Amino acid sequence: MTDDAARRLRALFEMATDGIITMDVRGRIENVNPAAGRLFGYHPDELRGRKVNVLMTTKDREHHDGYLHRYQTTGEAHIIGIGREVWGRRRDGTEFPLRLAVSEAQLKEGTLYTGILHDLTDYHRARERVEELNRDLERKVADRTAELSAREGELERALGKERELNELKSRFLSMASHEFKTPLSTVLSSVELIGLYPETDQQPNRERHIDRIKESVRQLTEVLNDFLYLSQLEQGAVSVNREPTDVRALISTAIEGSEGQLRPGQYVQMEVADEVSTMTTDPKLLRHVLLNLLSNAAKYSAEGAEVRVDVAPAATDRLSIRVTDHGIGIPAADQVHLFDRFFRAGNVENIKGTGLGLNIVQHYVDLLGGTISFTSTEGAGSTFTVDLPQHLPERG
Repeated sequence: MTDDAARRLRALFEMATDGIITMDVRGRIENVNPAAGRLFGYHPDELRGRKVNVLMTTKDREHHDGYLHRYQTTGEAHIIGIGREVWGRRRDGTEFPLRLAVSEAQLKEGTLYTGILHDLTDYHRARERVEELNRDLERKVADRTAELSAREGELERALGKERELNELKSRFLSMASHEFKTPLSTVLSSVELIGLYPETDQQPNRERHIDRIKESVRQLTEVLNDFLYLSQLEQGAVSVNREPTDVRALISTAIEGSEGQLRPGQYVQMEVADEVSTMTTDPKLLRHVLLNLLSNAAKYSAEGAEVRVDVAPAATDRLSIRVTDHGIGIPAADQVHLFDRFFRAGNVENIKGTGLGLNIVQHYVDLLGGTISFTSTEGAGSTFTVDLPQHLPERG
């Protein structure tokens, strides 16, 4: 291996966001990257030479040596080349869930096992949140059913509410299952395939799978962020911080922040009316609104398409911000449900998304004292208009 290739591999090892640990056939740690050290609360130097079972829970620690011996004797694998969810043990004794994928490489010096570890703590929290929401929905359905027996005159309306809750639960569970399972499966398969490319000249193959892992992690982060925003809104934990804001600068930074979401050749055209300068609002909340609308415009438009942002005075002491695309548009039958939680239009089923973005945007616009509306024609594009007060009043 050339010095340059060795440096590249070392950089990937050191800079990887997931933990990486290598060990010999006896289960002794040979190398640990910084991410793995942080994950378990050790400095990498403290782990080198120690048995890897120091990072395991009591149950797994007792069986680890036997597992290695059985695999080396019979070839029967439980983790190596397969990967699964396990529990790790930090230096302070706390235990946490992680996804472990182990690959085996035959080197001149002997067999080397490489484990890639991804912390699933946030995923478990999100799953618990899913289960909590599901239980909450089940309770609401049960409560609604109980009310039906005492209020026969409202039977039809109550049954309609029950169907709505069941549909919401079904959409939520379907979305959550798909949005978590798909990227996690991609991460697992890529991690396992990376182990099949040990040669230097196979670096492009490794990099391709590393890019797939990064993209999957980005998707999971977006889903978890949506759940976080939704949870904060439900708990009333979103505060509004009023401050004078340069409108043109805010729009510009939002456009810059959306560049990573643009498809090849897409670009954003901005036009701010001359008479628009500053406004008193919460720039953080408004920037989130703009980022979401720009992301949607790019996601549902073709490569090379233009997205427009126009800002102009509206009624007295108000501003109008319009985001326009020429994408796939929204079917007429779906438009009435567009801001519903977990709702996704029928023509975007094959495009990734949680169905939470516009619902969160609507809540943020409400907090900013504004309104949001849209016009859309299927196959021709959409325009979303946010109408805001130029001076957001203090909340009493």
